[in-house]
Amino acid sequence: MNPSLSVKWTDTLRPTPRWPYLALALAMLVVFILEIAIGAVSIPFTEVMRILFEGESERRTWLQIVQQFRLLRAVNAIFSGAAIAVCGLLLQTLFRNPLADPYVLGLMDGARLGVAFVVVVSGAASNSFFAKFGPLGDLSQIAAAALGSTLAMLALLWISRRVSTVTLLISGLMLGYLCQGLISVVLHFTDEFQAAAFESWNDGSYAGITRSQLGILIPIVALGLGAALLMVKPLNALLLGESYAQTLGLPVLRARILSFSVVALLAGTVTAFCGPIAFLGIIVAHLARAIFRTSDHRVLMPAVILIGGLAALGADLITHLPWAKHFLHMNAVNGLIGAPIVLWVLLRQKQMKGLAL
Repeated sequence: MNPSLSVKWTDTLRPTPRWPYLALALAMLVVFILEIAIGAVSIPFTEVMRILFEGESERRTWLQIVQQFRLLRAVNAIFSGAAIAVCGLLLQTLFRNPLADPYVLGLMDGARLGVAFVVVVSGAASNSFFAKFGPLGDLSQIAAAALGSTLAMLALLWISRRVSTVTLLISGLMLGYLCQGLISVVLHFTDEFQAAAFESWNDGSYAGITRSQLGILIPIVALGLGAALLMVKPLNALLLGESYAQTLGLPVLRARILSFSVVALLAGTVTAFCGPIAFLGIIVAHLARAIFRTSDHRVLMPAVILIGGLAALGADLITHLPWAKHFLHMNAVNGLIGAPIVLWVLLRQKQMKGLAL
């Protein structure tokens, strides 16, 4: 059993202080305000507060920037970041693998493949597809992305029964490359404009979402997060091993199916609206364990929701700072933060040391 992913009985008995949750919520609020105030156009704090609470501003341009762009982007980052963070925690528990997340295991590439099929079938791409078919286009894109991530996950489940922890990661990478190749084949049947629009969406960003799309994303993500919060006891039991979980009366198969369904729903929905988000699933779960010093999902699940939203807001804020030359992409920022954390996780895993691949 992986020591970093195991539950100790003392974990379930130790009282959890509430101040870290309050500190995370306060940090999220501060970054949320900075996200709205800072950008190519700087908006005073007092005007930000006035816009948020009164819906008015002394400058119409400030009102439009906040209400039509920055506020939607910030809310999207909070919900999407929380969703991907929960996906990472669930996958690390279900696969007993500290480096599992939707991006590394190829689930987001599967979702991208589903979106690529929608592009070909609809004759449009990304937000132009939404504009063409309205809410039906949004739901179709979500369904295609969720189906793609589900198929990729089923392949991983089949592989995981036959390979080791390290080989599973390599298999996930190869599955991702396979999906990328299939995406190129699918996009071969589109024109250059549609392919360019797909590639623009493919970078991963919380920007560009509309109010109506948020009206779809938020309930779906809230449903997935609520289901994940209700599964903390089965997840703790699964950390102790499937055989032990069965002796406790846990319907293991049903718990795993429900968990994977939540991952497919959340990863597919976020990918449909934001594109593939890298590293966030790995980063947040390990940060939560380091902060709260436990593997108990009753503690970790609300923690990763808060840290996921905060991390997504922070990465998006860095991306949209008023740089003189704007070449930063959100996944690049995630990689700068996430890669050292992944290396740290690899180095501290005793069972991975000395492995020759």
